Amino acid sequence: MIACVDVDYRNGGAVAACVCFQAWSDDTSASETVVQIRNVEPYRSGQFYRRELPCILTVLKSLRESPQVIIIDGYVWLGEQQPGLGAHLYEALARQVPVIGVAKTRFVRAEPVETVLRGRSQSPLYVTAAGMGVAEAADHIRAMHGPYRIPTLLKRVDQLSRGQEAASAHGH
Repeated sequence: MIACVDVDYRNGGAVAACVCFQAWSDDTSASETVVQIRNVEPYRSGQFYRRELPCILTVLKSLRESPQVIIIDGYVWLGEQQPGLGAHLYEALARQVPVIGVAKTRFVRAEPVETVLRGRSQSPLYVTAAGMGVAEAADHIRAMHGPYRIPTLLKRVDQLSRGQEAASAHGH
């Protein structure tokens, strides 16, 4: 199982969402989970993971089975040997589950990063990874369903975290 996670913040709390699917090319989720989190760490520049990581771990703990790969909205590495959210998640999971970071904007020092163009978009996605090579991670993101820049199921998890759509009938 592959899991995409995303977190949205509001009113001092957060909503963490997770969309799980079986194959990279799937167009619909196998399960969807949304968790309300009341208290979150305040935002601190350069320490975003302290705010987001507990929310991601909470939604992952609610899953029936552990994913084989996790996709986050953001970077795994911020620079050579400088961990980002994805690297912290990888460590929190005892380096047992590969983490792929997909970012929409370029972080200048992110290393190693691979750009992925999807659909007709001239704006790339920036892919980083821990637990697998960045080239393999980029190939997986290229293979994801959808004709647009943002793969279908990454858009879905973003919508769920923002409360723009209720969880579907096969969700939680």
